Amino acid sequence: MKNKAKLALNPWHVEAHVGTDYPPPHDALCSHVERRVLGDRFGLTQFGVNLVRLPAGQASAQRHWHHREDEFVMVLRGNLTLVTDAGEQEVGPGMVAGFPAGVADGHHLVNKAAEDAVYLEVGTRAELEQCDYPDIDLHYEQDEDGWRYLHKDGTPYDD
Repeated sequence: MKNKAKLALNPWHVEAHVGTDYPPPHDALCSHVERRVLGDRFGLTQFGVNLVRLPAGQASAQRHWHHREDEFVMVLRGNLTLVTDAGEQEVGPGMVAGFPAGVADGHHLVNKAAEDAVYLEVGTRAELEQCDYPDIDLHYEQDEDGWRYLHKDGTPYDD
């Protein structure tokens, strides 16, 4: 009999992945971010779903925008600052934000509060992707050969 995934589960029982795969020194801003990858538990292939705990003083990611992937977030607990090219906006429980693919408006969430925040993030799973980071010397590429971080001049980061 084939193993079947549970149809429903407590997301806090899913193992947390802590940190980021950004190359140093770009990893420090996100070094304590805790993600529970939920979509994989259900075999979802068209979009990803993560439950994220963002500690005080941390950011969800470096400010970025995707060429092919849409992103959506919903704040469940705590207060965060959404930073985009337009500036800063406070977002709290029940508020949502969306970032369409191909719109060159770098964004990320920053926890400036004293307590942890929790939010749900949903995003497209594009097989081929590029991601730009307007504030730092970083570029992400994903193609048939895998994914990699590059400097903006195209040279790879050392492994």
